Amino acid sequence: MHLIVNKIEMNYELSGKQGAPVVILSHSLGSSTVMWTPQIEKLSPEYQVLRYDTRGHGGSQSPGGAYDLDVLGDDAVALLDALGIERVHWVGLSMGGMIGQSIALRYPDRLSTLALCDTMAVVPNDMQGVWLERIETARESGMDALVDATMERWFTAAFRSAHAQAVAPIRRQFVATAVTGYIGCCEAIRRLNYLPRLNSVETPTLVMVGEHDQATPIAAADAMHEQIAASERVVIRDAAHLSNIEQQELFNTAMLDFLKRHSSG
Repeated sequence: MHLIVNKIEMNYELSGKQGAPVVILSHSLGSSTVMWTPQIEKLSPEYQVLRYDTRGHGGSQSPGGAYDLDVLGDDAVALLDALGIERVHWVGLSMGGMIGQSIALRYPDRLSTLALCDTMAVVPNDMQGVWLERIETARESGMDALVDATMERWFTAAFRSAHAQAVAPIRRQFVATAVTGYIGCCEAIRRLNYLPRLNSVETPTLVMVGEHDQATPIAAADAMHEQIAASERVVIRDAAHLSNIEQQELFNTAMLDFLKRHSSG
């Protein structure tokens, strides 16, 4: 389904138990609603589930130019407003977790809980060159030039070898991502610097990270956990960056346990 929100056309899917608390799922850079397929069956019996494609991704509009995380957060809040949804349980992975931090800092009344999965709160100066190189590669050579290295970061070698059918749709979606959208979101991510402000977050927070996540490592999760007093931390064993896919049972168990402890009505 599509709506015009915050001056762009946004693609979203709303499913699950009508009238139940709403869980919103926010995806990683270079992905879309497709990455949350392993969570839908588990969430739907008890929650209404809202998935959406971030600006520049999937079926959502891909305007040119640099984006910023507050604009991406405003997109999500505008979608909630258009759907008449007051409060949500936010589950964001990688870029989705960065957007969740923006909302927690600026619109805390819209969140019942916050799950920050395989994400970080600051991109250090020594990583700026990496992000600028990705931007240049996408601009000059397209998404195909980035996909192999990305899949190596997102999944362990063992998982890629044994579960090619699970990796395939994620790879296809990455390649299909609009270059303008990818670059726009890369520009937003490389300016990420929420860490000093996270000590003001009072929303109950779950910090989850894959044991072998090199993109947003355990140290980045620990830094967020230390800043947010109302947080708990879970390490997903034998998983890299997309822990919700690589170890979906462990991810789902931790997520559902957290949600059930913080859900009402």
